[in-house]
Amino acid sequence: MSLKHLTTALAATGAAFIVYIGLSYLIAPQATAADFGLPTWPQHDGAGFLAVKGVRDIATGLVVFALLLTGQRRALGWAMAAITFVPAGDMVIVLGNGGPAGHAYGVHGATAFAVALTAGLLLRERPAPAVRTAAEPARA
Repeated sequence: MSLKHLTTALAATGAAFIVYIGLSYLIAPQATAADFGLPTWPQHDGAGFLAVKGVRDIATGLVVFALLLTGQRRALGWAMAAITFVPAGDMVIVLGNGGPAGHAYGVHGATAFAVALTAGLLLRERPAPAVRTAAEPARA
């Protein structure tokens, strides 16, 4: 498997996963929130914050898909490097609010690592050299 195929698969899988998580927060916010790792969740008027998280996650996945579909692989690498801040921030939030460390590191930390790894691999990719046909004259 080439590096390009591997990074495409990693980016697409990550994007699909985060869109799924985002949809889960919109469809069943209280049930999904329990898996985030914080000990308490907003209730009643504050429950709108769970929808905000769902929309954030969906938008994150759509950015990845848009860059994949347009072939902007270098931009995708930089975007994923920036997106690494989201799960890393989630990990810090869970740890800072009394959530279980295993969950913080095992879910959010592992996700941050996977996103950062994918970003690094994307940024290592080199474009394929242009192929010149015999009919094309060499440019000086």
